[in-house]
Amino acid sequence: MTEKLDFTNTEREQAKALYTELKDKIATSLEKEDNTRLLHTLMQAIEQGEINRDAFGLNPIVNSLQTALLVVEEIGLKRDAVIAVMLRPCVEAGCITIDEAASQYGLSVARILNGLQRIQELYKKNPIIESENFRNLLLSFAEDMRVILIMIADRVNLMRQIRDNDNETARHDVSIEAAYLYAPLAHKLGLYKLKSELEDLSLKYLEHDAYYHIKDKLNATKKTRDAYIERFIKPIEEKLTAAGLKFHMKGRTKSIHSIWQKMKKQKCAFEGVYDLFAIRIIIDCPLEKEKQSCWQTFAIITDMYTSNPKRMRDWLSVPKSNGYESLHITVLGPEQKWVEVQIRTERMDEVAERGVAAHWRYKGVSGGEGGMDEWLTGIRQMLESSSDNLDAMAQFKMDLEPQEVYVFTPRGDLLKFTKGATVLDMAYHIHSKVGNQCTGARINGKVVSFRQELQNGDQVEILTATNQRPRQEWLNIVKTSRAKSKIRLALKETQQKEALLVKEMLERKFKNRKIEQDESTMMRVIKKLGYKEASDFYRDIAEGVLDSATVIDKYVELQQGDRTITGDNIARSAEEFVFEDNANANIPQNDDVLIIGQDLRGLDYQLAHCCNPIYGDDVFGFVTTGGGIKIHRQDCPNAPEMRRRFGYRIVRAKWSGKGSSQYSITLRVIGNDDLGIVNNLTSIISKDEKLVLRSINIDSFDGLFRGNLVVMINDNTRLESLIKKLRTVKGVKQVERI
Repeated sequence: MTEKLDFTNTEREQAKALYTELKDKIATSLEKEDNTRLLHTLMQAIEQGEINRDAFGLNPIVNSLQTALLVVEEIGLKRDAVIAVMLRPCVEAGCITIDEAASQYGLSVARILNGLQRIQELYKKNPIIESENFRNLLLSFAEDMRVILIMIADRVNLMRQIRDNDNETARHDVSIEAAYLYAPLAHKLGLYKLKSELEDLSLKYLEHDAYYHIKDKLNATKKTRDAYIERFIKPIEEKLTAAGLKFHMKGRTKSIHSIWQKMKKQKCAFEGVYDLFAIRIIIDCPLEKEKQSCWQTFAIITDMYTSNPKRMRDWLSVPKSNGYESLHITVLGPEQKWVEVQIRTERMDEVAERGVAAHWRYKGVSGGEGGMDEWLTGIRQMLESSSDNLDAMAQFKMDLEPQEVYVFTPRGDLLKFTKGATVLDMAYHIHSKVGNQCTGARINGKVVSFRQELQNGDQVEILTATNQRPRQEWLNIVKTSRAKSKIRLALKETQQKEALLVKEMLERKFKNRKIEQDESTMMRVIKKLGYKEASDFYRDIAEGVLDSATVIDKYVELQQGDRTITGDNIARSAEEFVFEDNANANIPQNDDVLIIGQDLRGLDYQLAHCCNPIYGDDVFGFVTTGGGIKIHRQDCPNAPEMRRRFGYRIVRAKWSGKGSSQYSITLRVIGNDDLGIVNNLTSIISKDEKLVLRSINIDSFDGLFRGNLVVMINDNTRLESLIKKLRTVKGVKQVERI
């Protein structure tokens, strides 16, 4: 039950001071009888006792005076809006009707009061504030756009007053509305000061711990920030002064809400947010020299510090629809820290601080009520043209040369590439060896493949592996001629090495079968098998496309065709031969076993990437064309085909000793997309000192999640134990090794 209004002595003094301040600020726009009528209406409402305190126990008349002062100082509204705000509690209490307000104060005041009343009725229907439809409905109810501006100011004032209030439910509701409705509207109108205050206060009431955590961190690091700002701006001040520019500079710390949003988006701690503050350079110059002075300042700063083109915002050439003009750049300052610098003039700074009010005033609309219609029409057009679901306008994209893209190395060096260039292009730009061993990159902290196209402003760290080799298809991935030529050279060198190895391997096989090898006959074999170049022939043997047994059979066929028929090589009847069972001829019958882990001199073996065997798995060896041996699991998906086609290259293998090395394995996990399930999975791994989680990749769709965990592990016994533990996590449906 709401409490009847009974002015306390403090409230009386507060109301009297606020009314006097308001009267002085709008004195030039007031009509002769306004002051007398207003005082009479307000006193009558107080004496009748029809006005109730709100859900927070606040005094509506004091609140209305505070809101009226806000719309004057922060937005620039005058008489009609101020009177409407002051009369609002009286209209809601029934002390004065809208028709009576129209006759006493004019139709403009009545129109504003009608809009405020309709919105109040709309709220009683408990709409979903976060929906876009509510915003559209709100605008349709507010025929006069001053109603929207008053609602924003009213919400700011209310959020200020409820700081220590005990009504948690009501405070939560108004904070939700402030965050999802009024803050975005304030942003759209360029009321950045009010927008930031709404966001910070909403965070304070909705996520108390996060708000004070960031606030305490900001307070603790203030001295360090101030010292860094001083070091950063000192050389800039000297250069700008030497250039003859009149200016002043100030640092602006990012709002607590903005820092929290960035922490959540980047999934990092407070220390991971690098742009906690911005430096603002405000230039004092005539209107006709504004752009010239701003761009001159831009040139001086970018000559001193490397800029990030991806984070440049040119609202100087093309201002925002709400009138905001400024030049934003992010540069790499001392100690390799990124710093945002905002360049603007005194006029632009006032527009940025005061939003629509200052913008229309500078466009020539007078401060009185006479020019208000033009101003308000502009505001309505601005709001109604928005179809972005209350999101801030998309930032104006930098107009770089269409054929160029700029990226940063981890050290902050800026590299330029042709548009469409990939990670592989950058790797070869750094060094041929880096390119040849490139497996991917970490772009802005996220791991990507070497096929990924580079974007303006990316910070790129190339990833390599010693067992990586260039391949023919890489020529289709790179865009720069430099990378293409280096790949061709590397492929040529690789092919030459492989050709020598394949030749040696063929010679051994020919000797094993007691066949004399002739170079001219071999060239005929190459032609008969459809190859124009010997290099292609040897490459296909090395890659397993062509079987060496096929080559030898073709060689024998051509060689036999060249011989003269004698008693030794006359064709015989099949009846003269006895059938031999060769079904198991491709399985090695010797008892030699490759012992993995022992010091095998002169024998090169590697673990196959197709099945990633680890200590304890049942394995076998496969002799490659290069002479080395690849270790595969017995259940490797490629095992059946290898046994069928290349049985003579299969070697028995087993592990020796105990598992001392760590092996990389990938687990696929599928389950319900429940809150905290990823935390539960990773905590199981982190509790085991002998397990290392290398990466985790989770995708969520339609209530389910599917992800891959890459883990470093000693042996398959520990692996089986880990799989069992992961399967016990609530919500996990499937865990399998891939």
